[in-house]
Amino acid sequence: MTATTHERVPAGTPRPAAPDPAAGPRARKAAERRRLAACGVLMTPFFALLLTVFLIPVGTAVYLSFYSDDQPGLGFGPERTVFVGLRSYAAVLTDPTFLGGLATVALYCLIYIPLMVVGALALALLLDSGMARLRAFAQLGLFLPHAVPGIIAALIWLYLYTPGISPVIDLFAHADITIDFLGVHTVIPSIVNIALWSNLGYNMVVFYAALQAVPREVIEASVVDGAGPVRTALQVKTPLVRASIVMVAIFTLIWALQLFTEPMLLSQSSPMINSRFSPSMYIYDAAFNRNNYSLAAAASVVLLACTIALSYGVTRFTGRADTAEEAR
Repeated sequence: MTATTHERVPAGTPRPAAPDPAAGPRARKAAERRRLAACGVLMTPFFALLLTVFLIPVGTAVYLSFYSDDQPGLGFGPERTVFVGLRSYAAVLTDPTFLGGLATVALYCLIYIPLMVVGALALALLLDSGMARLRAFAQLGLFLPHAVPGIIAALIWLYLYTPGISPVIDLFAHADITIDFLGVHTVIPSIVNIALWSNLGYNMVVFYAALQAVPREVIEASVVDGAGPVRTALQVKTPLVRASIVMVAIFTLIWALQLFTEPMLLSQSSPMINSRFSPSMYIYDAAFNRNNYSLAAAASVVLLACTIALSYGVTRFTGRADTAEEAR
């Protein structure tokens, strides 16, 4: 038998008013307006920065790419700005030095991006496994190079790469080993080494933070099922941080396509690096050495289009891979 307890309401207690059917939609609309207003206030700084540092510069570059300064009358008349259409784009896309710079950056990306992603992920897995001693000290030591400005890092490595003053080259010379870090076959690996030294620790921290969010129950279950440390790292932890891997790969790709600081400084000591070694150096040379702002703007737009297309391709490819994996 189930006993039901009835609570008596004392006499004189006011009963709650019946909800007004018309007040519900109005209240929801008012709450929705307040929510949208709060979102607008919070998003205003983002859109202001997006407009200031991205949309306005891109719009200016597109405008400049369609106009050029011209001097009529065999160069003796007053200079004026004229509409040239796609002439600057045609000049960029048919310039062997610009196409060579794209090929150089493509080779740089093929070497740098896999080494960066795999190396940072391997270090993060090692730290997360608990096998590394002095974990906090190791994290700080790996992250510190990222705190060094890119120009300072390039100057340090320029000192280590330059024959006659480099202690590293002298050390190899004592062992009868001759190596030219800035030679025709070693200049790109040398630039990759600078970028790895500077950014490996930062991406390792990103991966390590993602690994800390992996549920410990999943890892314990894999250990109970007999998975060893290597199998757990490769088949359990790595798939669970796939989103972080894609993010790091895309950001690394975007950064690599803008290669400028390292080759610009190394060009002072190596004839293998000319003033148009990469697309960014080509843009700098066109704008500030040749004063051809239309050509520089067109090259900038082409580089931006390549960056957007490659980033979109990586996103779509990884999205399809995730869909196929979920379908299984």
